[in-house]
Amino acid sequence: MTAQQKATLQRLGPLLALVAVCSGLAFLSPSFLSVGNSFDVMRQVSINAVIAFGMTLSILLGGIDLSVGSILAVSSVLAAMTMKAGHGAVLAGGAALLAGAAMGALNGVVIAKGKVAPFIATLGMMTLLRGVGLVLSHGSPISGFPSDLFALLGGGYVARLIPVPVVLMLAMFAVFWFVLTRTVFGRHVYATGGNAEAAKLSGVNIDRVQVLVYTVSGAMAALAGLILTSRLDSAQPTAGVGYELDAITAVVLGGTSLAGGRGWIFGTLVGALLIGVLNNGLNLMGVSAFYQQVVKGSVILLAVLLDRGHKN
Repeated sequence: MTAQQKATLQRLGPLLALVAVCSGLAFLSPSFLSVGNSFDVMRQVSINAVIAFGMTLSILLGGIDLSVGSILAVSSVLAAMTMKAGHGAVLAGGAALLAGAAMGALNGVVIAKGKVAPFIATLGMMTLLRGVGLVLSHGSPISGFPSDLFALLGGGYVARLIPVPVVLMLAMFAVFWFVLTRTVFGRHVYATGGNAEAAKLSGVNIDRVQVLVYTVSGAMAALAGLILTSRLDSAQPTAGVGYELDAITAVVLGGTSLAGGRGWIFGTLVGALLIGVLNNGLNLMGVSAFYQQVVKGSVILLAVLLDRGHKN
């Protein structure tokens, strides 16, 4: 097998794994492939996938964003407070997205200008913003939104069949695919992650790239928060705990290297679907939630080992 064939096989590995897992679960649980269950899986996957798309950019840089769960919570609370104050869903959604982008930009500035390691910077923001969400909401959920338009975001359907969150997920996938494969900014992301010093010498403004990447990551977390809040009809200040780990898992499973500079957005979508399919299949088979955590952790370790094996 040539090196190119091996690279192609590894690139398609996550997709082949998804097909294999779906086939196995379809055999073990006949209801797995039903139309209703398939759309339920994709609806559940949509929130993680949207966050993971933003996370893909930060990992392509060789960084990470641990604050996405906290950004999701704060953005959700802000949207809920805006609607409770008598403003419409459009203004509430816009405010949440801008707030998410601003929080992400702050991450980027601390990392790019303050020269703080992404892990430390976003870990600090994760804790800080979790406190902000609790302060704003007084530690209590905010629920009962009068807007039918907002309810459609998490619970509506397109053509009475496809859940709106699934449509949003696919739309965001298309946008990120275009940005990473067809724009100068996308090439700069790969170049910065592959070799930041060489990219800088080539004229790439790596500070600007970092700030923009974390801004986008924050905005995607806020969008996921809007979908979750609409679906639950409640903004929880404790929402999003552990979501950063699910997003990182999806990105790594999809073949994006934790070292940066290598990966693709389609792999992230497949990785998110793989996690969702595993969770759904284990639920259908009645597997304990405790064992599901064991499975998820094992999958993460396997993905990291495969990534290191490729580099070696």
